[in-house]
Amino acid sequence: MQAAANPIAERISTISVSSTSKVSAEAERLRSAGADVVDFGAGEPDFPTPDNIKQAAVRALEQNFTKYTATGGTAELKKAVCERHRLDFGTDYKPAECLVTVGGKHAIFNLTQALVNAGDEVIIPAPYWVTYKDVVNFAGGRCVFAETDEDAGFSVTAGLVERHLTARTRMVIVNSPSNPSGAVVERGEFEKIFRLTSERGIYLLTDECYSKFLYGSQPFSIASLAGARDTVAVAGSLSKTYAMTGWRIGYALAPEAVVGAMLKLQSHSTSNPASISQKAAVEALRGPQDSVTAMLAEYRRRRDFVVARLRQIPGVRCAEPEGAFYAYPNVSVAIGANGIRNTLQFSERLLAEAQVAVVPGEAFGTNRHVRISYATSMKELERGLERIHQFVARHS
Repeated sequence: MQAAANPIAERISTISVSSTSKVSAEAERLRSAGADVVDFGAGEPDFPTPDNIKQAAVRALEQNFTKYTATGGTAELKKAVCERHRLDFGTDYKPAECLVTVGGKHAIFNLTQALVNAGDEVIIPAPYWVTYKDVVNFAGGRCVFAETDEDAGFSVTAGLVERHLTARTRMVIVNSPSNPSGAVVERGEFEKIFRLTSERGIYLLTDECYSKFLYGSQPFSIASLAGARDTVAVAGSLSKTYAMTGWRIGYALAPEAVVGAMLKLQSHSTSNPASISQKAAVEALRGPQDSVTAMLAEYRRRRDFVVARLRQIPGVRCAEPEGAFYAYPNVSVAIGANGIRNTLQFSERLLAEAQVAVVPGEAFGTNRHVRISYATSMKELERGLERIHQFVARHS
Protein backbone atom coordinates (compact mmCIF):
# COMPACT_ATOMS: atom_id res chain seq x y z
CA MET A 1 0.00 0.00 0.00
CA GLN A 2 1.38 3.41 -0.94
CA ALA A 3 1.94 5.83 1.93
CA ALA A 4 0.09 9.14 1.93
CA ALA A 5 2.11 12.04 0.47
CA ASN A 6 1.78 13.94 3.74
CA PRO A 7 0.90 11.65 6.65
CA ILE A 8 0.56 14.52 9.15
CA ALA A 9 -2.81 16.21 9.64
CA GLU A 10 -2.94 19.77 8.31
CA ARG A 11 -4.07 21.23 11.63
CA ILE A 12 -0.74 20.29 13.20
CA SER A 13 0.98 22.68 10.79
CA THR A 14 -0.85 25.56 12.48
CA ILE A 15 1.18 25.13 15.66
CA SER A 16 4.88 25.05 16.50
CA VAL A 17 6.97 23.38 19.18
CA SER A 18 7.14 25.54 22.33
CA SER A 19 10.24 27.74 22.13
CA THR A 20 10.80 27.52 25.87
CA SER A 21 10.74 23.74 25.66
CA LYS A 22 13.22 23.82 22.78
CA VAL A 23 15.63 26.00 24.76
CA SER A 24 15.40 23.72 27.79
CA ALA A 25 16.00 20.64 25.64
CA GLU A 26 19.08 22.13 23.99
CA ALA A 27 20.48 23.28 27.33
CA GLU A 28 19.98 19.78 28.72
CA ARG A 29 21.68 18.26 25.67
CA LEU A 30 24.75 20.44 26.21
CA ARG A 31 24.82 19.66 29.93
CA SER A 32 24.70 15.96 29.15
CA ALA A 33 27.70 16.46 26.88
CA GLY A 34 29.63 18.03 29.76
CA ALA A 35 29.08 21.75 29.08
CA ASP A 36 28.85 24.16 32.04
CA VAL A 37 25.48 25.66 31.09
CA VAL A 38 23.75 28.44 33.00
CA ASP A 39 20.06 28.00 32.25
CA PHE A 40 17.88 31.13 32.29
CA GLY A 41 15.37 29.53 29.93
CA ALA A 42 13.00 27.54 32.09
CA GLY A 43 10.10 29.30 33.79
CA GLU A 44 10.25 27.02 36.79
CA PRO A 45 10.74 27.84 40.49
CA ASP A 46 14.00 26.48 41.86
CA PHE A 47 12.34 26.00 45.26
CA PRO A 48 11.24 22.52 46.34
CA THR A 49 7.56 21.76 46.74
CA PRO A 50 6.71 22.56 50.41
CA ASP A 51 6.83 19.55 52.73
CA ASN A 52 3.19 19.74 53.80
CA ILE A 53 2.15 19.35 50.16
CA LYS A 54 4.50 16.41 49.60
CA GLN A 55 3.24 14.70 52.75
CA ALA A 56 -0.34 15.00 51.49
CA ALA A 57 0.74 13.05 48.40
CA VAL A 58 2.38 10.42 50.58
CA ARG A 59 -0.84 10.01 52.56
CA ALA A 60 -2.77 9.66 49.31
CA LEU A 61 -0.49 6.80 48.29
CA GLU A 62 -0.76 5.13 51.68
CA GLN A 63 -4.56 5.35 51.47
CA ASN A 64 -4.49 3.90 47.94
CA PHE A 65 -5.99 7.03 46.43
CA THR A 66 -4.65 5.93 43.05
CA LYS A 67 -7.76 5.34 40.95
CA TYR A 68 -9.61 7.45 38.40
CA THR A 69 -11.39 10.49 39.73
CA ALA A 70 -14.15 12.54 38.14
CA THR A 71 -12.90 13.89 34.80
CA GLY A 72 -13.03 17.51 35.91
CA GLY A 73 -11.37 16.92 39.25
CA THR A 74 -12.52 15.75 42.66
CA ALA A 75 -15.34 17.61 44.39
CA GLU A 76 -12.91 18.29 47.25
CA LEU A 77 -10.36 19.98 45.01
CA LYS A 78 -12.87 22.04 43.04
CA LYS A 79 -14.28 23.30 46.31
CA ALA A 80 -10.75 24.12 47.54
CA VAL A 81 -10.01 26.06 44.34
CA CYS A 82 -13.16 28.13 44.76
CA GLU A 83 -12.42 28.73 48.45
CA ARG A 84 -8.85 29.87 47.80
CA HIS A 85 -9.92 32.18 44.98
CA ARG A 86 -12.57 33.68 47.25
CA LEU A 87 -10.09 34.20 50.10
CA ASP A 88 -7.45 35.72 47.82
CA PHE A 89 -9.61 37.78 45.47
CA GLY A 90 -13.15 38.05 46.87
CA THR A 91 -14.87 36.01 44.16
CA ASP A 92 -17.81 33.65 44.67
CA TYR A 93 -17.36 30.75 42.26
CA LYS A 94 -19.20 27.47 42.74
CA PRO A 95 -17.66 24.03 42.03
CA ALA A 96 -19.90 23.72 38.96
CA GLU A 97 -18.01 26.71 37.53
CA CYS A 98 -14.62 25.08 38.13
CA LEU A 99 -12.63 22.57 36.08
CA VAL A 100 -9.36 21.03 37.28
CA THR A 101 -6.88 20.52 34.44
CA VAL A 102 -3.47 18.99 33.78
CA GLY A 103 -1.62 22.26 34.41
CA GLY A 104 -2.51 25.86 33.61
CA LYS A 105 -1.59 25.42 29.94
CA HIS A 106 -4.25 22.73 29.67
CA ALA A 107 -6.85 25.12 31.09
CA ILE A 108 -5.96 27.74 28.45
CA PHE A 109 -6.05 25.15 25.67
CA ASN A 110 -9.44 23.83 26.75
CA LEU A 111 -10.88 27.32 27.19
CA THR A 112 -9.71 28.42 23.75
CA GLN A 113 -11.00 25.30 22.03
CA ALA A 114 -14.36 25.69 23.78
CA LEU A 115 -14.81 29.38 22.95
CA VAL A 116 -13.10 30.18 19.64
CA ASN A 117 -14.64 29.33 16.28
CA ALA A 118 -12.89 29.34 12.92
CA GLY A 119 -12.29 32.93 11.85
CA ASP A 120 -12.89 34.44 15.29
CA GLU A 121 -10.39 37.10 16.32
CA VAL A 122 -8.53 36.91 19.61
CA ILE A 123 -6.66 39.99 20.86
CA ILE A 124 -3.30 39.11 22.41
CA PRO A 125 -1.10 41.90 23.83
CA ALA A 126 2.55 41.55 22.79
CA PRO A 127 4.93 40.46 24.13
CA TYR A 128 2.86 37.37 24.90
CA TRP A 129 3.36 33.90 26.34
CA VAL A 130 4.32 31.54 23.52
CA THR A 131 1.32 29.19 23.83
CA TYR A 132 -1.46 31.75 23.29
CA LYS A 133 -0.72 32.14 19.59
CA ASP A 134 -0.57 28.42 18.90
CA VAL A 135 -3.74 27.42 20.76
CA VAL A 136 -5.71 30.15 18.97
CA ASN A 137 -4.31 29.00 15.62
CA PHE A 138 -5.17 25.39 16.46
CA ALA A 139 -8.76 26.42 17.15
CA GLY A 140 -8.93 28.07 13.72
CA GLY A 141 -9.02 31.55 15.21
CA ARG A 142 -7.10 34.61 14.08
CA CYS A 143 -4.56 36.19 16.42
CA VAL A 144 -4.67 39.99 16.60
CA PHE A 145 -1.50 41.18 18.30
CA ALA A 146 -1.63 44.44 20.24
CA GLU A 147 1.91 45.73 20.64
CA THR A 148 2.67 47.33 24.00
CA ASP A 149 5.20 50.11 24.54
CA GLU A 150 8.56 49.12 26.01
CA ASP A 151 9.15 52.66 27.27
CA ALA A 152 5.90 52.37 29.24
CA GLY A 153 6.98 49.08 30.78
CA PHE A 154 4.99 46.94 28.33
CA SER A 155 1.77 47.97 30.08
CA VAL A 156 -1.57 46.84 28.66
CA THR A 157 -4.22 49.57 28.53
CA ALA A 158 -7.88 49.74 27.61
CA GLY A 159 -7.00 52.14 24.79
CA LEU A 160 -4.64 49.60 23.29
CA VAL A 161 -7.28 46.87 23.42
CA GLU A 162 -10.02 49.12 22.04
CA ARG A 163 -7.97 50.00 18.95
CA HIS A 164 -7.96 46.33 17.98
CA LEU A 165 -11.62 45.49 18.61
CA THR A 166 -13.71 44.50 15.59
CA ALA A 167 -17.02 42.82 14.94
CA ARG A 168 -15.10 39.51 14.76
CA THR A 169 -13.45 39.81 18.19
CA ARG A 170 -14.36 36.78 20.27
CA MET A 171 -11.87 36.95 23.13
CA VAL A 172 -9.15 39.09 24.71
CA ILE A 173 -6.31 37.41 26.60
CA VAL A 174 -4.68 39.29 29.47
CA ASN A 175 -1.77 37.85 31.45
CA SER A 176 -0.97 39.91 34.55
CA PRO A 177 1.75 39.67 35.74
CA SER A 178 3.05 38.97 32.27
CA ASN A 179 5.24 36.20 31.01
CA PRO A 180 7.71 37.30 29.55
CA SER A 181 7.87 40.99 30.56
CA GLY A 182 6.75 40.93 34.19
CA ALA A 183 4.37 43.83 33.42
CA VAL A 184 1.28 44.21 35.61
CA VAL A 185 -1.99 45.64 34.34
CA GLU A 186 -2.98 48.57 36.53
CA ARG A 187 -6.27 47.81 38.25
CA GLY A 188 -8.12 50.79 36.81
CA GLU A 189 -7.05 49.85 33.29
CA PHE A 190 -8.05 46.23 33.86
CA GLU A 191 -11.51 47.37 34.91
CA LYS A 192 -11.80 49.50 31.76
CA ILE A 193 -10.77 46.49 29.64
CA PHE A 194 -13.46 44.43 31.35
CA ARG A 195 -16.09 47.07 30.59
CA LEU A 196 -15.02 47.15 26.93
CA THR A 197 -15.33 43.40 26.57
CA SER A 198 -18.37 42.74 28.73
CA GLU A 199 -20.47 45.43 27.02
CA ARG A 200 -19.80 43.74 23.69
CA GLY A 201 -20.25 40.14 24.89
CA ILE A 202 -16.56 39.40 24.32
CA TYR A 203 -14.86 36.86 26.56
CA LEU A 204 -11.97 38.07 28.69
CA LEU A 205 -9.48 35.32 29.48
CA THR A 206 -7.39 36.29 32.50
CA ASP A 207 -4.29 34.15 32.94
CA GLU A 208 -3.52 34.29 36.67
CA CYS A 209 -0.54 31.92 36.69
CA TYR A 210 1.71 34.51 38.40
CA SER A 211 -0.98 36.40 40.31
CA LYS A 212 0.67 35.95 43.72
CA PHE A 213 4.08 37.25 42.59
CA LEU A 214 3.65 41.03 42.63
CA TYR A 215 6.33 43.45 43.82
CA GLY A 216 4.50 46.75 44.14
CA SER A 217 0.76 46.01 44.21
CA GLN A 218 -1.74 43.71 45.84
CA PRO A 219 -3.04 40.54 44.15
CA PHE A 220 -6.21 41.24 42.17
CA SER A 221 -8.54 39.26 39.92
CA ILE A 222 -10.77 40.93 37.37
CA ALA A 223 -13.20 38.08 38.09
CA SER A 224 -14.02 39.78 41.40
CA LEU A 225 -15.95 42.60 39.67
CA ALA A 226 -19.73 42.55 39.69
CA GLY A 227 -21.04 40.81 36.60
CA ALA A 228 -17.65 39.40 35.63
CA ARG A 229 -18.71 35.79 35.86
CA ASP A 230 -20.77 36.09 32.66
CA THR A 231 -17.87 36.83 30.29
CA VAL A 232 -14.66 36.36 32.28
CA ALA A 233 -12.75 33.07 32.20
CA VAL A 234 -9.94 32.50 34.70
CA ALA A 235 -7.00 30.23 33.96
CA GLY A 236 -5.00 29.39 37.07
CA SER A 237 -2.17 27.11 38.07
CA LEU A 238 -0.53 25.72 41.18
CA SER A 239 2.76 25.23 39.32
CA LYS A 240 4.47 28.55 40.08
CA THR A 241 2.64 29.58 43.24
CA TYR A 242 3.49 26.40 45.15
CA ALA A 243 6.55 25.19 43.21
CA MET A 244 4.50 22.31 41.83
CA THR A 245 5.43 22.40 38.14
CA GLY A 246 5.80 18.63 37.81
CA TRP A 247 2.58 17.84 39.66
CA ARG A 248 0.56 19.22 36.70
CA ILE A 249 -2.45 20.82 38.33
CA GLY A 250 -4.22 23.83 36.88
CA TYR A 251 -7.80 25.01 36.86
CA ALA A 252 -10.35 27.13 35.05
CA LEU A 253 -13.14 29.23 36.53
CA ALA A 254 -15.76 30.15 33.97
CA PRO A 255 -19.51 30.22 33.27
CA GLU A 256 -21.04 26.82 33.88
CA ALA A 257 -21.85 26.28 30.20
CA VAL A 258 -18.22 26.97 29.25
CA VAL A 259 -16.98 24.58 31.93
CA GLY A 260 -19.35 21.96 30.57
CA ALA A 261 -17.90 22.36 27.08
CA MET A 262 -14.36 22.13 28.42
CA LEU A 263 -15.29 19.03 30.40
CA LYS A 264 -16.59 17.38 27.24
CA LEU A 265 -13.25 18.00 25.52
CA GLN A 266 -11.23 16.87 28.53
CA SER A 267 -13.22 13.64 28.78
CA HIS A 268 -11.85 12.62 25.38
CA SER A 269 -8.29 13.89 25.80
CA THR A 270 -6.67 13.58 29.21
CA SER A 271 -9.57 12.55 31.42
CA ASN A 272 -8.82 13.42 35.07
CA PRO A 273 -5.61 14.98 36.41
CA ALA A 274 -3.48 12.60 38.52
CA SER A 275 -5.35 11.56 41.65
CA ILE A 276 -2.31 11.89 43.92
CA SER A 277 -1.53 15.38 42.60
CA GLN A 278 -5.11 16.42 43.33
CA LYS A 279 -4.74 15.46 46.99
CA ALA A 280 -1.50 17.44 47.15
CA ALA A 281 -3.25 20.40 45.54
CA VAL A 282 -5.97 20.42 48.19
CA GLU A 283 -3.27 20.74 50.85
CA ALA A 284 -1.53 23.49 48.88
CA LEU A 285 -4.70 25.54 48.66
CA ARG A 286 -5.97 24.95 52.18
CA GLY A 287 -2.70 24.66 54.06
CA PRO A 288 -0.19 27.32 55.18
CA GLN A 289 0.59 29.99 52.59
CA ASP A 290 3.88 31.21 54.09
CA SER A 291 5.95 29.49 51.39
CA VAL A 292 4.43 31.86 48.82
CA THR A 293 5.51 34.88 50.85
CA ALA A 294 9.03 33.49 51.23
CA MET A 295 9.37 32.82 47.49
CA LEU A 296 8.14 36.31 46.63
CA ALA A 297 10.71 37.93 48.93
CA GLU A 298 13.51 35.96 47.28
CA TYR A 299 12.25 36.73 43.78
CA ARG A 300 12.21 40.44 44.65
CA ARG A 301 15.85 40.24 45.77
CA ARG A 302 16.81 38.49 42.57
CA ARG A 303 14.83 40.88 40.40
CA ASP A 304 16.60 43.87 41.88
CA PHE A 305 19.99 42.27 41.25
CA VAL A 306 19.18 41.13 37.71
CA VAL A 307 17.79 44.45 36.52
CA ALA A 308 20.68 46.42 38.02
CA ARG A 309 23.23 44.02 36.52
CA LEU A 310 21.65 44.08 33.07
CA ARG A 311 21.68 47.88 33.09
CA GLN A 312 25.42 47.77 33.69
CA ILE A 313 25.90 46.22 30.25
CA PRO A 314 26.54 49.06 27.76
CA GLY A 315 23.65 49.42 25.34
CA VAL A 316 21.32 46.97 27.10
CA ARG A 317 18.01 48.34 28.39
CA CYS A 318 15.63 46.57 30.74
CA ALA A 319 12.18 47.62 31.94
CA GLU A 320 11.69 46.79 35.60
CA PRO A 321 9.38 43.76 36.04
CA GLU A 322 6.47 44.44 38.39
CA GLY A 323 5.68 40.77 38.90
CA ALA A 324 6.41 37.15 37.91
CA PHE A 325 10.09 36.10 37.77
CA TYR A 326 11.33 37.18 34.36
CA ALA A 327 13.41 40.03 32.99
CA TYR A 328 12.96 41.03 29.36
CA PRO A 329 15.99 43.06 28.35
CA ASN A 330 16.40 44.82 25.01
CA VAL A 331 19.61 43.45 23.45
CA SER A 332 19.37 45.19 20.09
CA VAL A 333 22.83 46.64 20.70
CA ALA A 334 24.23 43.21 19.77
CA ILE A 335 21.95 42.61 16.77
CA GLY A 336 23.40 43.39 13.37
CA ALA A 337 26.97 42.68 14.43
CA ASN A 338 29.04 39.60 13.63
CA GLY A 339 26.25 37.93 11.70
CA ILE A 340 23.65 38.16 14.50
CA ARG A 341 20.50 39.18 12.63
CA ASN A 342 17.84 38.65 15.30
CA THR A 343 17.37 37.49 18.89
CA LEU A 344 16.96 33.89 17.74
CA GLN A 345 20.54 33.96 16.47
CA PHE A 346 21.60 35.97 19.52
CA SER A 347 20.24 33.22 21.77
CA GLU A 348 21.79 30.43 19.70
CA ARG A 349 25.19 32.09 19.71
CA LEU A 350 24.96 32.94 23.41
CA LEU A 351 24.31 29.29 24.23
CA ALA A 352 27.01 27.98 21.89
CA GLU A 353 29.72 30.50 22.80
CA ALA A 354 28.95 31.43 26.42
CA GLN A 355 26.85 28.44 27.55
CA VAL A 356 23.96 30.63 28.74
CA ALA A 357 20.40 29.66 27.82
CA VAL A 358 17.80 32.39 27.28
CA VAL A 359 14.60 32.47 25.22
CA PRO A 360 14.58 34.68 22.10
CA GLY A 361 12.04 37.48 21.87
CA GLU A 362 10.67 36.18 18.57
CA ALA A 363 8.94 33.46 20.61
CA PHE A 364 7.00 36.19 22.44
CA GLY A 365 6.22 38.45 19.50
CA THR A 366 9.09 40.96 19.67
CA ASN A 367 12.45 41.05 17.89
CA ARG A 368 14.78 43.01 20.16
CA HIS A 369 14.52 41.18 23.47
CA VAL A 370 15.36 37.96 25.24
CA ARG A 371 13.66 36.45 28.26
CA ILE A 372 15.72 35.72 31.33
CA SER A 373 14.18 33.63 34.11
CA TYR A 374 15.57 34.55 37.50
CA ALA A 375 13.94 31.56 39.17
CA THR A 376 17.41 30.25 39.91
CA SER A 377 20.12 30.80 42.51
CA MET A 378 22.02 34.06 42.99
CA LYS A 379 25.23 32.20 42.18
CA GLU A 380 23.87 31.16 38.80
CA LEU A 381 22.51 34.65 38.16
CA GLU A 382 25.90 36.18 38.88
CA ARG A 383 27.72 33.70 36.64
CA GLY A 384 25.25 33.91 33.78
CA LEU A 385 24.93 37.68 33.73
CA GLU A 386 28.70 38.11 33.69
CA ARG A 387 28.83 35.80 30.66
CA ILE A 388 26.06 37.77 28.95
CA HIS A 389 27.97 41.00 29.66
CA GLN A 390 31.12 39.65 28.04
CA PHE A 391 29.18 38.19 25.09
CA VAL A 392 27.40 41.48 24.37
CA ALA A 393 30.68 43.39 24.70
CA ARG A 394 32.24 41.14 22.03
CA HIS A 395 29.30 41.50 19.65
CA SER A 396 28.37 45.16 19.86
